[in-house]
Amino acid sequence: MAAVPALLVMGVSGSGKSTVGALLASELGWKFYDADDYHPEENRAKMGKGIPLDDQDRIPWLCTLHDILLREVTSGQYVVLACSALKKVYRDILIRGKHGVPPKSDAPGKEGKPAEVQLLVVYLSGSFEVISGRLLKRKGHFMPSELLQSQFDTLEPPSDPENFIHISVDKSLPEIIAIIMEALK
Repeated sequence: MAAVPALLVMGVSGSGKSTVGALLASELGWKFYDADDYHPEENRAKMGKGIPLDDQDRIPWLCTLHDILLREVTSGQYVVLACSALKKVYRDILIRGKHGVPPKSDAPGKEGKPAEVQLLVVYLSGSFEVISGRLLKRKGHFMPSELLQSQFDTLEPPSDPENFIHISVDKSLPEIIAIIMEALK
């Protein structure tokens, strides 16, 4: 696998994205970002009320995350981002920014080539039962466990031609890190 300057650790809430991402960044000596830290207050309030986010809520947030990734990678920094990135279009936005958003039928053509971020997607997957059990034990997070089903309903697992690896959350944290480190070689 070719060297990539950015890793996206993705999955539904409770899959371990932040834990895996922070540990991985520490092991690699890379910068770590948790996408949850960049949600606007409106998104947090909506989720806190048990209302799932829609594309209009997520797209500006994802464009901000793309800008952060692009800034870091362009400056020579390697990055690990923990982000749900549940749909392929969301991952496309992380790679291409606003150019990853499908155009509206009346929209004019693209203005020039978009600035892309080379990204390896690390997809952490698990059953609803396993992940809901984890969420019930989690304290102090703005994402209520009642929204987990909406995340599973939205989820589009990565597939070819995306650059990704798929890891079960049933594995231990050291096993997950070892699989990712091996994929980066």
